[in-house]
Amino acid sequence: MASLNVGNLGEYLREQRRNAQLSLRQLADAAGVSNPYLSQIERGLRKPSAEVLQQVAKALRISAETLYVRAGILDEREREELETRAVILADPSINERQKSVLLQIYDSFRRENGFEPGPESGVAAGSETGDESGPDAGADADAASKPARPSTPSTPSTPEKPSH
Repeated sequence: MASLNVGNLGEYLREQRRNAQLSLRQLADAAGVSNPYLSQIERGLRKPSAEVLQQVAKALRISAETLYVRAGILDEREREELETRAVILADPSINERQKSVLLQIYDSFRRENGFEPGPESGVAAGSETGDESGPDAGADADAASKPARPSTPSTPSTPEKPSH
């Protein structure tokens, strides 16, 4: 069988398996794939599906996105974007509204730098510009991107927000 061009996926998998101190058979069992099939993947003879890569990544406790990039399923920039979004969404120290605003700011910066938001972007359908409606629209985004400035007497009175 001729070797497939899978972006050194097989070599990388073998290295990760050895680092995890797993035999080929142990990894195959943990990932739910056959031993011969996993051997063929490691030797570059088979190109696994995204589902198989996900199972192998889970068994190795590594990022499935990294395997997707190595297999040519996912572009490196897409992986970085997905990982950035995953980190933001997984952060327990900020609430859901703050996560949404942060993702909107992230998308705004990506658009400014010539990248389109990916399919997993936090921008809701119908608000591709990142604009929101409502009295506090963009307040958090503005606060995150501008230094605080003292209020002036000509500013309409609004309830003061506690400083953090």
